[in-house]
Amino acid sequence: MINDLHLRDRKHLWHPYTEITAFEGAQFPIIERADGVYLYEVGGRKLLDGISSWWCVNLGHNHPRLVGAIWEQAAKLQHSILGGMSHPSAIRLAEQLAEIAPGELTHVYYAGDGSSATEAALKIAIQYWKNLDVAGRTRFISLEDGYHGDTLGAVGVGYVEQFHKDFTELLPPATRAPSPHCADCPCGKVAGECEVDCFTGMEELIRKYHRVTAAIIVEPLCQGAAGIRIYPEEYLRRLRRLCDEFDLLLIADEIAVGFGRTGKMFACERAGLVPDMMTIGKGLTGGYLPMSAVMLTDKIYNTFRRDGERIRTFYHGHTFCGNPITSELASAAISVYQDEDIINNSQPRSKQLEAALRRLAEPLQNSTVLTLGMIGVIELSPADGGSARATRIAAKALEAGLFIRPLGPAVYLWPPLTITESELDDMLAILKDAFIATA
Repeated sequence: MINDLHLRDRKHLWHPYTEITAFEGAQFPIIERADGVYLYEVGGRKLLDGISSWWCVNLGHNHPRLVGAIWEQAAKLQHSILGGMSHPSAIRLAEQLAEIAPGELTHVYYAGDGSSATEAALKIAIQYWKNLDVAGRTRFISLEDGYHGDTLGAVGVGYVEQFHKDFTELLPPATRAPSPHCADCPCGKVAGECEVDCFTGMEELIRKYHRVTAAIIVEPLCQGAAGIRIYPEEYLRRLRRLCDEFDLLLIADEIAVGFGRTGKMFACERAGLVPDMMTIGKGLTGGYLPMSAVMLTDKIYNTFRRDGERIRTFYHGHTFCGNPITSELASAAISVYQDEDIINNSQPRSKQLEAALRRLAEPLQNSTVLTLGMIGVIELSPADGGSARATRIAAKALEAGLFIRPLGPAVYLWPPLTITESELDDMLAILKDAFIATA
């Protein structure tokens, strides 16, 4: 059966972020079910899910309350547009989000996935200034190697050379500040022992281009696709202060790091700041169905009201935004985060993860270990094998029952927040053996 599935897959299915030739020659996993932190292949072999199935299954697979919410809502209302009408699930979810979001992020604009939330936030920012009759505010400042999705607007502010180089002629221009890459500091400093000198590049760009800038967009505290680059909270605090000084909108892309991943409900809370807009997704539904949203303040929302004869409608939308099934699922997920005290209960696992990764990296020469909540990364230096060794480590881990996906030289774990002590021990033991086997 498994061989037949491999043949049918190779014949018809195009896999994202996957090199075709190498993949066609591989005996890749085919998953038929999942439960908790485990993925089960066709044939019954189980794999530990080391990356929460692309950073989203925060509450583990097959959580009964989430599955139940899908079944219950699917039997009542499968779809209803939000253009000119509403439904109870979308309303209830918006209320919950407004309650848990930091500060005055009280309005919710639903989208379908991370890229579409980014697109909406960028367009909202530009139209906001148009609504205020402020001319020329049409550009964005972001971070080098930042990632905000794969649609063209999102790529414009989140350009990753390896992913997007073929589309450069089509991209709207964005100004990019140097990445606060603590494992390979652009200022030559040591992580945790600096004065956040890396912020200087961002400050210079803001002071130079603020009159033509609509907004700043960053992934708070962790640049995911760049290689799990974890950076200091102080960087965000300085950015907020500078945005206030020059009256700039700050967009926090919490799509990957929101919903408990960093040890707070949202990463911005760790830095004690409130953005003007916040994009969310992935863990919003516990990772079970696609859904995203933009959260924003009254200050922005109210500029879209009609002004006499002037229409300021935001002409942007998605067929399935705020779908009743995904809305009900997300509402149930938020209740689980709260009722099961997921964030506080994951704190011991965060310490366990950090301690184990630091022990694992001790024999390495120049590699860097960084952690943030339930994110842990070892960035391998060239002396320790770099990207080539990271690839071999992933292959060895898969053989032993752990699924991970390194990003260049970054070997990382991003497990479900519900993982137990013994399950995390198993995951770390396999990773340790993979490091030893590839030394």
